[in-house]
Amino acid sequence: MFLNFTIMKNKILLFIGLLILFSSYISGKEDVTIKSKLSPQGSISILSSPDLFDITTKWVNEYCKLNPGVKINIIKASDPKSINFSNPEANLGFISNDYYSDLNIESMWKMVIGRDVIVSVISSKNPFLKEIYHQGITSKDLAQFFDNPDKQNWGTLLKNAQKNPVNFYLANDESVKSSVTNFMNVNQNKLKGINTEIASEMISKIQNDPYAIGFCKVKDIIDADGQDIIKNLQFLPIDKNGNGRLDYMEKIYGDLYTFLRGVWIGKYPKALCRNIYSISTIKPTNEVEVGFLKWVLTDGQKYLIPYGYSDLVYSERQSQISNLSEIQINSQPNNNVSKFPQLAIIILLGFIALLFTLDAIARYLKSKKAAVPEEVSIFPTAFYEDSVTVPKGIFFDKTHTWAFMEKDGFVKIGIDDFLQHITGTLTNIKMKNPGDRVKKGEHLLSLIQKGKQLNIYAPISGTIIALNNQLAIDSSKINSSPYTDGWVYMIEPTNWLRDLQFLFMADIYNEWLKKEFSRIKDFLALSVKAEKVDYAQIILQDGGDLKDGFLADLGPEVWEDFQTNFIDAFK
Repeated sequence: MFLNFTIMKNKILLFIGLLILFSSYISGKEDVTIKSKLSPQGSISILSSPDLFDITTKWVNEYCKLNPGVKINIIKASDPKSINFSNPEANLGFISNDYYSDLNIESMWKMVIGRDVIVSVISSKNPFLKEIYHQGITSKDLAQFFDNPDKQNWGTLLKNAQKNPVNFYLANDESVKSSVTNFMNVNQNKLKGINTEIASEMISKIQNDPYAIGFCKVKDIIDADGQDIIKNLQFLPIDKNGNGRLDYMEKIYGDLYTFLRGVWIGKYPKALCRNIYSISTIKPTNEVEVGFLKWVLTDGQKYLIPYGYSDLVYSERQSQISNLSEIQINSQPNNNVSKFPQLAIIILLGFIALLFTLDAIARYLKSKKAAVPEEVSIFPTAFYEDSVTVPKGIFFDKTHTWAFMEKDGFVKIGIDDFLQHITGTLTNIKMKNPGDRVKKGEHLLSLIQKGKQLNIYAPISGTIIALNNQLAIDSSKINSSPYTDGWVYMIEPTNWLRDLQFLFMADIYNEWLKKEFSRIKDFLALSVKAEKVDYAQIILQDGGDLKDGFLADLGPEVWEDFQTNFIDAFK
């Protein structure tokens, strides 16, 4: 029976192949006509608001380097009234929230491509820095400061007896003033201070005034290298939850990168974050427009931080990309072409359906006859202490890495089984290059799960001589085989015997992991509110057992807290 079916299936496949060849021959002339209409013009124009001109130029230059056949012209708008699309050459607009609000054209297509951030800064010479960074400043404290002129001193903000006055500086920037009044929930008329015409003038004054506070755009305070904020300035830390202290989850003000990452994961007040948009009269369908916008939402996001903007979270990027339409091709049918291809396609689909039906029946009968069930790999639903594999013969580090010296003296290292049970299936991994030197406790690689990431540190010092290239193709090998196929680096150690003193053998490491398991439950109880849906997803039935890969269900802010408490603490 099965032999006859195989012969019949081969005949059907042969017939389908002949149909495809014949229909392709008949419709070949029409295909050429349509394909010629797919070729893009290769040139578009983008209208940019003045504040986005630099980042827009950077995006355009980088994209055109990657796509030499594409030409993108940038038009710099001088004011909101000049932002219009009466000129047909202006395909897209890149504008900030202020300019979009001034346009007040809700009928236009828009898409968020990044965020601008308003920050409060103080002088590095402030005598109360230690106290400020211990407790932070709340929006209510600042609002009270403006409501009562008698309380415009540092004692009001720090809740102590300090009488030193607060010198509040304001630049002539309506967008900043609007964000600040929304943040503090006060009338803009009460927002009075020492006025300056431009942000740079205000910043210069704050640098030299130890009792100063000022609000500005974060891009206004980035140094020439784009790596941190300019000298003699500090972020004014915001006590977001208003509990009178700066908790570990609010400590994002140490440097520019940490701050912008804190903005990205939602640890900064939303009232001080404003969207930047791409706009158009209609939803883009041109191949160059769509291609450029998709690049801005993916690879182009890495250029936002150096220019003082915050990038979008992974889920936002994916949502925006999915909303971008594919190129629509409107072609008139050629009346001289035979309608046979349409009939051939219908017949072809019918035979394919028949083939799959017969094949399904055959597989079912064959499976019953063989009576041998296929082995199915099921990912465990609960995470217990016994779920973790801790092989003997290798050394472990508290940063959840392992090390094993090969016979040739090189050391193979990777991620332990405990950590992969927590992250869930990894979607990407960022690794260093062969030849790079690393020191114990330095950043070694990043584990990524749909945009959320954990930074992992080196368990030993040495030079990377090889890396597991398979992880670039399939990073989930770390989940399936963390100690074999999922190894990460081969390292030539600098001082193996010294580093060995800080590593643990399996028995001791296993006991330490049990304590970590208890700590994780306490961590989740404190970091994630029990009434949240996300928290319910990591609890199973009545036993309160953890779900395997529970971090995958939680937001980036929890990943950040896990990084601080369970990895950074031991580097």
